[in-house]
Amino acid sequence: MENRTTMEAEKPRTQSIDFLATLLRGAGQVMFQNNSWTGFFFLIGIFWGSYQEGLGLVAWGALLGLIVSTVTGYLLGLPDDDGKHGLWGFNGILVGCAFPTFLGNTVWMWLALVLCAALTTWVRAGFNRVMAPWKVNSFTFPFVFSTWIFLLAARAMHGLPPIHLSDPTLPAAFTVAGHFGFIDWIVWWLKGVAQVFLINSWITGLFFLVGLAVSNLWAALWAAIGSAVALCIALALGASGADVSSGLYGFSAVLTAIALATVFYKPNLRSAVWALLGICVTVFIQAGMNMLLAPVGIATLTAPFCVATWLFLLPLIRFDETEQVDHTDWHHKK
Repeated sequence: MENRTTMEAEKPRTQSIDFLATLLRGAGQVMFQNNSWTGFFFLIGIFWGSYQEGLGLVAWGALLGLIVSTVTGYLLGLPDDDGKHGLWGFNGILVGCAFPTFLGNTVWMWLALVLCAALTTWVRAGFNRVMAPWKVNSFTFPFVFSTWIFLLAARAMHGLPPIHLSDPTLPAAFTVAGHFGFIDWIVWWLKGVAQVFLINSWITGLFFLVGLAVSNLWAALWAAIGSAVALCIALALGASGADVSSGLYGFSAVLTAIALATVFYKPNLRSAVWALLGICVTVFIQAGMNMLLAPVGIATLTAPFCVATWLFLLPLIRFDETEQVDHTDWHHKK
């Protein structure tokens, strides 16, 4: 009797710890890491960078989006395996970062954030079902698609003031990066990693690299390579100085690099070349989508990563006889 009472008392505690671990894995899964400690370092980086920028609401939005999208998965009875690996939460946390970044702080913004974060959970399930015959995954596109809809709607709704969105404009002349030193290059490089979560802080970029290294040293290395190569290409081709210095050419390349070099292909010489090609293509897609979306004044978010990675995975190329040619998920590849 006493043992039963003890077990019943311990059950809520165990469930709370499991739920916390699921949330942290959800944060880590933004960069394909099924690791609670990675998610912990990511959240530290988000809070540090957000408050450093004077945008603390972004951090709390991230936490809210992560919780809402994860709880939605439980409420809808989606596959437990996805929930256990944090796959309900990674789109929601990005929604939570995006809404306070681009929209004014109103009650309606927070309600819209909750709705959009929840939406990504079943949109992900639907997109994955549609894309399964192609043997690829939707990645962060549920976040991209859902957030685009809400940001565009904000242009027509005073309750969602788009005060931090770019003004809709036709592509025009811009200023390239002028003289800069090695320290500037390091800062811009690290910001490219941080901008995966829409955070403009080089210190956040360091936290993210540490978080990746805790889970997978290859992932940390390729995140660093992805941002560095993208930065060099953007500088060499004379991209917008403001975008380059804010790391806005690096974040999608970071995700593409991790996906192609460490997740869907084993780290080796062939996958390294494939990933480098993917990084280069991602930079061009980033620039092209910047121009495409300028007339409506919304950000590309992680769409360049999604498009580039699909382009490199859809051919189902095999570099190793032991590799699977099914890219519909990644947590089973760990």
